Amino acid sequence: MFRVRPLLPRIRSSLQTTLKLQADTSQSEPESVRRNLRLLHNGSRSRRVSNQKFRTMATGGEASKEVSAGEEPAKQGNRLVASKSPYLLQHAYNPVDWYPWGEEAFEKARSENKIIFLSVGYSTCHWCHVMEHESFESPVTAAIMNEKFVNIKVDREERPDIDKIYMQFLLMSKGSGGWPMSVWLTPTLAPLVAGTYFPPKSRYGMPSFNAVLKSIAKKWETDKESLLTAGSTLLTALQKNQDASAVAEAAFGVGSAIEKLSEAINVHKQRFDQTHGGFGSEPKFPEVPRINFLFHAYLVTKDADVLDMVIETLTQIGKGGINDHIFGGFARYATTEDWHNVHFEKMLYDQGQLMAAFANAYKVTRDETFLGYADKIYKYLLKDLRHPLGGFYAGEDADSLPTHEDNVKVEGAFYAWTWDEIQAAFKDQAQRLDDITPERAFEIYAYHYDLKPPGNVPAYSDPHGHLTGKNILIVRGSEEDSIANFSLEADKFKKLLATTNDILHVVREQRPRPHLDTKIICAWNGLVLSGLCKLGNCYSANRDQYMQTAKELLDFLRKEMYDPEKKLLIRSCYGVAVGDETLEKNESQIDGFLDDYAFLIKGLLDYYKATLDVDVLHWAKALQDTQDKLFWDERNGAYFFSQQDAPNVIVRLKEDHDGAEPCGNSVSARNLVLLGHYYDENAYLQKAGKLLNFFADVSPFGHALPEMLSALLMHENGLDLVAVVGPDSPDTQRFVEICRKFYIPSMIIVHVDPSNPGEASNQRLQTKFKMVGGKTTVYICHERACRMPVTDPQQLEDNLMAYFFSKRD
Repeated sequence: MFRVRPLLPRIRSSLQTTLKLQADTSQSEPESVRRNLRLLHNGSRSRRVSNQKFRTMATGGEASKEVSAGEEPAKQGNRLVASKSPYLLQHAYNPVDWYPWGEEAFEKARSENKIIFLSVGYSTCHWCHVMEHESFESPVTAAIMNEKFVNIKVDREERPDIDKIYMQFLLMSKGSGGWPMSVWLTPTLAPLVAGTYFPPKSRYGMPSFNAVLKSIAKKWETDKESLLTAGSTLLTALQKNQDASAVAEAAFGVGSAIEKLSEAINVHKQRFDQTHGGFGSEPKFPEVPRINFLFHAYLVTKDADVLDMVIETLTQIGKGGINDHIFGGFARYATTEDWHNVHFEKMLYDQGQLMAAFANAYKVTRDETFLGYADKIYKYLLKDLRHPLGGFYAGEDADSLPTHEDNVKVEGAFYAWTWDEIQAAFKDQAQRLDDITPERAFEIYAYHYDLKPPGNVPAYSDPHGHLTGKNILIVRGSEEDSIANFSLEADKFKKLLATTNDILHVVREQRPRPHLDTKIICAWNGLVLSGLCKLGNCYSANRDQYMQTAKELLDFLRKEMYDPEKKLLIRSCYGVAVGDETLEKNESQIDGFLDDYAFLIKGLLDYYKATLDVDVLHWAKALQDTQDKLFWDERNGAYFFSQQDAPNVIVRLKEDHDGAEPCGNSVSARNLVLLGHYYDENAYLQKAGKLLNFFADVSPFGHALPEMLSALLMHENGLDLVAVVGPDSPDTQRFVEICRKFYIPSMIIVHVDPSNPGEASNQRLQTKFKMVGGKTTVYICHERACRMPVTDPQQLEDNLMAYFFSKRD
């Protein structure tokens, strides 16, 4: 979400009056787009949704031309064939005369005085596929679109600036939104009407897409002024909000952080699902920024209920169907409140954030289960999402072909199992089960993962019937329950699970894989860099592997996604397939947006903490300085999402909501605080304060902006400085390793090497801290007040355990 201050109610009322379509549409939009999309995805006990058939989507950068029987395949590509975006390539053979976002389309709209139809989505979006098959592949619908409109496709991951502007219009006018996003614009790009998915025939309380197209076209021809008034009203409001200043009376003062912390904890306790973990009702997203905040809140308050909330949430996510138990990685969200049935697409940003969250859970609890979940994410990333040069792809689709002989994709085909399939796989690989019979192994496996002969997916959560007779693995009990039920030894049970899951993984690898979006996004790779470093700092046996992968990712980002001459980040580049080194870039470079800078700087700061590579710290500082030049609002504070004078961007917005990803302003607040202390530069801290005050009127602050509240706590309460004084030696590394193993979000580590004083980022620390008795010495300080120096590693670990670790009952 973005800043829309008191103008919102008046604007929405005006839009509701002005944007009514002609009567022949029955209803211009559903009452709530979100409610109807939930109905579509979750189904209804009283109304069933017919089974959808989906065309085979593009893979490997080529648009498939497979269509349903009886339909003529599209023979000629449209203007999207030259695109690099996998999402645009998926639509390159639609009969719709699609344009990419750019001047050619805008000039056509101006010269022909036509409305622009803007369709925004992404290549792993399930409902984008549905609307493509139902409407954009239809010659009848395409004929209407081509005659009446100039049609533009935008990949929201490639151009988040465009997506966010028009999503804000959708949210303001309808109260909710989603993808595919459908927006009608004037030739000057002012929004007129917006919606999400439209069905081919009127249903779900929504008019048919063709009816909407005809009605809007007619209104443009006969009553253009009312449409223009609506667009002008909204655009004026957004432009006023672009210049909005901070609310002075809401500014944070002494004690504000603790006050907001208390408020946020109470809100989260009220919304916490005591039975299944997580917050609110279905659909449920991991919401990692919320999880990160609660860890921090526990550390500040030592409120055991707060820790229980976050640990229970991560436990249920780990046990749920949202987790790919067979190999690793997590789906985007659950469609049921118990985390069982899910939307199967796997997104890179979730993997990076969850890897960090599980690593933090391990640090707080020392429960190896969490480390296991994080390690399986790592293995999934390495095998299925990694470009050979070190970057990571955007994600995998929810839909796939059931078999290689099929040409109709269904959701979950790659991940769900029949009872008989698993039984047959165990019998076929009986030799791998040692002294356990296939029948016994299956009995244990079915019990542990709650498998049922007729399938375990409730019909109400499967509107298309794609999962009829199928099982989604979920752990309803625990490993201890299964071990006790079958009188097994723990080690033998764990080995059996590992073997049987590997058996099924081998079988699953023979299935057609979901579509891979080979777009490499700078911001999301920054989140993965953070996750790898936090996992590496757990110091498991795989630490060296994690950090080597992190280094190769860092090298990739510096080489392929950074212009050193202009000191600019590049938003995205494009691979072809896993294992293929081919790397492509857009002819017209898309510069990085706020999130690209903020998320990568965060990743670099985490990499520095994991390695003490001061060159990386300096790069983080340089990127921060560029970010400040490109996005900072000198007049009012905080960061705009897009650069000043960006072409064809009608308004600059400031995001004020942490969702599936934290917003760039939240992450930037944290980055500024850390850099201010690393470099002993007050200017960064002053900028952080101004940023925080710009959003101080958001309410409830810690619920809307949990990541930013963590930054506020750090800014107001200060940081924990760990100064390790000594030469670059194994003894010094041992002290640093002990510090890294603890979850201390406000901790910065500085290595003071007496033999190389010039390499330090903070010269004041070089002169302040000295070795004691010629030994490596550690000083733990808070706001320049330091505890007694420590020269014994065990004493340091004991101190940190007392300060920052509490054993759960």
